[in-house]
Amino acid sequence: MREELYFYYTSDLHSYFDNWPKIMTFLKKKIALRVNKQQDYFLLDNGDHLDRVNPITEALKGKGNVELLNLANYDIINLGNNEGITLTKAELSSLYDQASFNVACANLESQTNDSPDWLKPYHILVTASGIKIAVIGLTAPFNDFYHPLGWRANDPYETLDKYIDRLKEESDLIILLSHLGVNPDRKIAEQFPEIDVIIGGHTHHLFKTEERHHQAILTGVGKSGFYVGELALTWDHQEKRLIKKHAIAHPIKDELPDPQVLELLKRQEIESERMLQKEVTRLPLPLKVDWYEETLLIKHLTKTLKEWTNADVAMLNAGLLLNGFKQGLVTEYDVHRNCPHPINPCVVVVTGQELIEIVRAGLAEEYQRIRVKGYGFRGEVMGKLVYAGLDCHRDPVSGGQDLCDHLTINGHSLVLDKTYRLATADMFTFEHLSPFIAQAKSKQFFLPEFMRDLLRQTLRQLA
Repeated sequence: MREELYFYYTSDLHSYFDNWPKIMTFLKKKIALRVNKQQDYFLLDNGDHLDRVNPITEALKGKGNVELLNLANYDIINLGNNEGITLTKAELSSLYDQASFNVACANLESQTNDSPDWLKPYHILVTASGIKIAVIGLTAPFNDFYHPLGWRANDPYETLDKYIDRLKEESDLIILLSHLGVNPDRKIAEQFPEIDVIIGGHTHHLFKTEERHHQAILTGVGKSGFYVGELALTWDHQEKRLIKKHAIAHPIKDELPDPQVLELLKRQEIESERMLQKEVTRLPLPLKVDWYEETLLIKHLTKTLKEWTNADVAMLNAGLLLNGFKQGLVTEYDVHRNCPHPINPCVVVVTGQELIEIVRAGLAEEYQRIRVKGYGFRGEVMGKLVYAGLDCHRDPVSGGQDLCDHLTINGHSLVLDKTYRLATADMFTFEHLSPFIAQAKSKQFFLPEFMRDLLRQTLRQLA
């Protein structure tokens, strides 16, 4: 006898709730079909379901996301970096207290041996006919961020080595929820032939059908819930083995929104707006934002960053601030609207020569107009680079367009071979945006604070 099993999966929603009501409609249709055919099905999520760019997630600290997953009757979810490193340890530890689903993330644990009860390495799903499917989760080991929060993300390959024999003994099939990225997924498929399916995420890759790699198939449904994955497995009971596996990513753009989800999201929106109406300060004058100018607000925010981190120099991009502030009352909602990024302050150690190269790169108009996607940035463009503690004296011969002839640090001439503590936003530690910062050997990340926490402090100083 042959039996077909079905799995439906989402990944990297990033709190893009516009698509979630459509996803719910799609899932309800598929569930009705499986029930009608008396076929087993399971719902899985591969992490980064939440993103604090959304005011609902910001106000409810992810509890609204859990409520949505509960309503959809998910079976197992994995943790992404947005769950892991954008909440305080206490917030994450209590996030799934009311969850009706299981959490599988094998390589994350508390540094103090107080991991929450819901955090398990894997779970075994059992079909009506007795087929056992092990679902194990792995998340990206961003320990520069996890360690300050009190967590430890262990090496994913060593973690799989630890559990793979146990999974083989306890199950007939193994599915990996991988929030590691597509290249690590391919490497895992090579090194662990015991794994049947890798449901991928983190790098937002979209495989409209499965990619076959060694013994496994790899899948991916992109970002923001525009696609939902469907995995079909065929099990031969006589041969006691998997004989067919196929995955497809279904677009959900034409689905009608589910009324029940819309109603829940509306309630969450009202509650979050109420919570974010808390007063931050009152401004005597409006404060404007301009991505290509050094405004009063971005200048003072950069100064706050320098002082708060006790750095020699601070640097921020003007594109970090999205809107201005009106005169009068400033609420938490206004602060979030202006700076929604889940970006942390950090300090890197660079040489004087490297600092010159960083400054010169930032003077180029094409650099300032880079459209930044990812790295925690939720805005539009890089914008002008603004400094505190650093003055750039441009060569008049060049017209001051693209060269910086002389730098002073806190009034003293920059020394090329001297090291300086540069405070900035953690997005610059990723290679694409600033190689010299990304390659710095010394990096200190400040968590759980976001840049908007320093913005709040700056606004109060300007009031």
